[in-house]
Amino acid sequence: MPFSLLWLPEVLKSAGLKVAVVPGWEDRGAPDIHGNRNMGSILGVICHHTAVNSRENMPTLHALINGRKAEPGVKPLTGPLAQLGLGRDGTYYVVAAGRCNHAGEGIWKGFSNGNTNFIGIEAENSGRSNDFPWPKVQLDAYHQGVAAILKHLGRGAEFCVGHKEWALPPGRKDDPNLDMNLFRQAVAIILNGSASPATLIPSVEPGGSGRITLRRDILDHEDLIKNLQKGIGIEVDGKFGPKTEAAVRVFQRNHNLVPDGIVGPKTWAALDKATSPV
Repeated sequence: MPFSLLWLPEVLKSAGLKVAVVPGWEDRGAPDIHGNRNMGSILGVICHHTAVNSRENMPTLHALINGRKAEPGVKPLTGPLAQLGLGRDGTYYVVAAGRCNHAGEGIWKGFSNGNTNFIGIEAENSGRSNDFPWPKVQLDAYHQGVAAILKHLGRGAEFCVGHKEWALPPGRKDDPNLDMNLFRQAVAIILNGSASPATLIPSVEPGGSGRITLRRDILDHEDLIKNLQKGIGIEVDGKFGPKTEAAVRVFQRNHNLVPDGIVGPKTWAALDKATSPV
């Protein structure tokens, strides 16, 4: 039976957000005590921060996928630890389409099975004073992503809950270090259509040749896609399908870019540099 969250990437992309799917995400899920790795009825979103003291974009991605090892005072926890990771640059990393171990004991709106009924988002932030305020691009993406998920679920902003609000006994968790009432207000404004949609990647390259931003399944622009395919060294067919997207991600990783598979201004610039005569 397919995992129930296969819609996550498209819902986030449709909201104008940057999305990078982690290989194997479609078949990834953490088993419950009965061995079930799929979600139940999906009610809302639980928001977290990673509590890792690093300035990298998404240093906890490996842990989100594979879980955590036992440490003094900390029990091991089987991964995946959240369906989504949110990088400092506003990129959503899609980790899993199934159940994840992110919630622990808690309750919200009378519901107490967080891992089965709530999607977990782990946003990269240490939770320390030197990591506050959050980057605007990341916080905006947090609001927009939660709103997009809740809209898809047909739920209101009240079904967005912070881990610190969820967890029992009270005070067991302190993440995220955000005012969740203000967070829900921002989400509600987006759901009500009163906020501008997120525009995190320019649709057209500023200045220069003015090349448009390319992404999977884009229509037309065959010649531009062919030039891209030549530049990254794959079969040239003028179609931006899964093979081209995967090759773009490899190119981005090799050039220290966010591997979101989207060819925007930064990727165009890196491609120009990589293919220019020495």
